[in-house]
Amino acid sequence: MSPSLSNQARRGGTPETAQVGDPGAPATRGPARPPARGLRVRCAQRSLAGIKATNEDSLDFALPEEPLRTTKGVVAAIADGMSACQAGAEASRCAVVGFLHDYYSTPESWSVQRAGGRVITALNRWLYGRGQALQGAREGLVTTLSCLVLKSHSAHLFHVGDSRIHRWREGELEQLTKDHRLRMRGQRDYLCRALGIDAQVEIDYRRLALEPGDLFLLTTDGVHDHLDRQTLARILAEGGTPEERVQRILAQARQAGSDDNLSCQVVQVEDLPDADGDDFYRRLTELPFPPPLEPGMVLDGYRILRELHATAHVQVYLALDTVDGRRVVLKTPSVNHQDDPGYIDRFAHEEWIARRVDDPHVLKAVTGHHRRRFLYHVTEYIPGRTLRQWLDDHPRPSLALARDILGQIAQGLRALHRLDMVHQDLKPDNILIDEQGTAHIIDFGSTLVAGLEEIATPLDRGGPAGTRNYAAPEYFRGWHGSRRSDIYSLGVIAYEILTGQRPWSRPLNARNLGRVHYRPASRFNPDVPAWMDAALQKALAIDPERRYQRLSEFIHDLSHPNPELLRDRPPPLLERNPLAFWKWAAWLLGLANLGWLIAWLW
Repeated sequence: MSPSLSNQARRGGTPETAQVGDPGAPATRGPARPPARGLRVRCAQRSLAGIKATNEDSLDFALPEEPLRTTKGVVAAIADGMSACQAGAEASRCAVVGFLHDYYSTPESWSVQRAGGRVITALNRWLYGRGQALQGAREGLVTTLSCLVLKSHSAHLFHVGDSRIHRWREGELEQLTKDHRLRMRGQRDYLCRALGIDAQVEIDYRRLALEPGDLFLLTTDGVHDHLDRQTLARILAEGGTPEERVQRILAQARQAGSDDNLSCQVVQVEDLPDADGDDFYRRLTELPFPPPLEPGMVLDGYRILRELHATAHVQVYLALDTVDGRRVVLKTPSVNHQDDPGYIDRFAHEEWIARRVDDPHVLKAVTGHHRRRFLYHVTEYIPGRTLRQWLDDHPRPSLALARDILGQIAQGLRALHRLDMVHQDLKPDNILIDEQGTAHIIDFGSTLVAGLEEIATPLDRGGPAGTRNYAAPEYFRGWHGSRRSDIYSLGVIAYEILTGQRPWSRPLNARNLGRVHYRPASRFNPDVPAWMDAALQKALAIDPERRYQRLSEFIHDLSHPNPELLRDRPPPLLERNPLAFWKWAAWLLGLANLGWLIAWLW
């Protein structure tokens, strides 16, 4: 753990014990209110060399302050370096310190599973590579690693090797991890999975619901190989503080004849974040909605110049920062939604997202110089027009120009996707084209953020996402969005740029998904080649599993013929069955002649 994180994490504690108190912050207006309940955890740990000359175990925990405690959670990690390797102590220390430091360095928008998995995978590669370089001198760097992340109302477990994580709840002790050991006939057990053994590592991951009072016990084999589960449960049932429990467990393991290093952590959940609807709504509404704004008015140091856009949901103004003279955009919520916590929650998250995405094709939030007294967003001002307006002025752009715009949009989407975000409302009205022809993605009111979805709230965030003509088919089935949902929306935009039409003859809904058929873009624009049409059709597949997995693949296939797509695409009837084609042509011609004859006789 880095010194800065350690100092912040262990407020009021020693290197072996710490706890987090109530996190409440004073309200910004109105009478004093009780602080909101948060995740309160008490941790204790100790590691002993035992009868060995060196201690190859390592363990540590992090109890960060807000906002990391909410967005990333509390972490405990324990590792046991392989004694057969002279660098076992170094390996275990690098694994624990690396996980605690690097986990908190991952984006707050990432899910715990993605963040933890990425960090452990990178640690394994580093240990394996360093071990290969030192082979012969130290015989590699190999260690177990078991990590516990407590976030909101969930416990996340990452595990490789034979260190263990148990949960003690209501007097019952349950082993949550599985030992990765292999027993050879007539011989001792061997580790079959650990960090540093191979370039690739398989990580066990679990997610469990938390309850107040839950106690987690993390141990190395110097403890649990000599104290069975019943004995550990009895020691925990004797009560006391986490520190006292750790001391009793280690003392009992030594008395039981442990011949290995002994390490133990106890993590006790004292309270969980308050998901009560009234309290959640109170926190959302601590900043009031701004009053109606007119040109010339000043709001928190921003002088309103003119209104840019207004709907039943938001008002958007061009404003001047009176401190630095910069032009910015103010987005204010509509008073029509003043009593809608779901709307306020989505509005508040828009700026949170804009502050964390750094890409020239994504709208940026602006850090203000003023104390904020109202609820609003401040973003950069981009002179230009929406893609919808641009299409009105360019009804049939060249293929090269279409590809350029689509490539820019895809780059912005990739920046979101790398942060575990799905835009969910990509459409021409949510894309700005500036005066230099650069595309910018805007409006994150529907954006799904994996890391925030793990934080329990009383709100139902599973409502409809996107705009009907651009929303992916899975949304109509009530499924969650994914990166492939954004690829579908980009496919609709690509089709519209190239043809001025939409790919389906009628809007999609939950009842007609199995009956709609793709209309080739070449029907409306003969300049679209068959291979490009095939790429559009794949991006627009009703089944998300049949779509592109990556934006880069879609953009590449819009510019380069993909033989695989053409191979899967059925040839025209004239090529597949000339006889059948001419039979149908003759039949249709006969019907036309018959109709002409009847009309003439009539």
